[in-house]
Amino acid sequence: MPVDALPEHRAPFLRANAVTLVAGTTGLALAAIVWLRLPHEHTIESLWIFLFKLLPFVAMSVAIAWLDPAWARWLRLPMILIPLCFLIFYAVFIPRMFFVAGEPGSEYYYLVLTLVPFIILSIALAYRLGGGSRSGTLRLCGALIIFQLSGLEDLAFLVINPHTDPAWTPIPEVWHWAEHIRVRIGHYPTKNEAYIFIAVHVVAAIAVLAVPGRAVRSLTRRLRRSP
Repeated sequence: MPVDALPEHRAPFLRANAVTLVAGTTGLALAAIVWLRLPHEHTIESLWIFLFKLLPFVAMSVAIAWLDPAWARWLRLPMILIPLCFLIFYAVFIPRMFFVAGEPGSEYYYLVLTLVPFIILSIALAYRLGGGSRSGTLRLCGALIIFQLSGLEDLAFLVINPHTDPAWTPIPEVWHWAEHIRVRIGHYPTKNEAYIFIAVHVVAAIAVLAVPGRAVRSLTRRLRRSP
């Protein structure tokens, strides 16, 4: 059967992609609110704002995971959406980052924070369009966003760059810039707290990728049976 042929028993497009359409529309609307209405600041005012900013990513992850692969291939979406993702990266994010790189303020930092989830979703979309499973798509989205939120990049910034500024050499005892950690533990982390925080997240991300689905389903059934 040609790759672009639809099986006769295939559900209509709207029914087969209902979750994708609703979640995708919700994700785009939430992303517009985050980008247009919330301040582009390094500082995170509260845990609720932090969680709200994650909602567009969650919604788009669901939209991608529930995309019907057969309909996507029939509509030639791999040849449309993957180039579109690249063009958004190359013709929107990159020129904007070059433009604001030399300006004071946190716009560059905010662009990078937005770019990383976009890259994660693009990778997940390519995986799904290539025939990847729904659970695999959700695993990829979950594990990669955990990596982003882990603080691993903060540690890498300190380790792989040849710092000469005394503020960064040796590794600071308190990570006063790590807002994404502060907002979750209630204070700026010490060096050792940051190491533990990163390790926990890396282990969690690996678990999301590696733990068999049957083990998760078994645990879920046991929890449901518990009084």
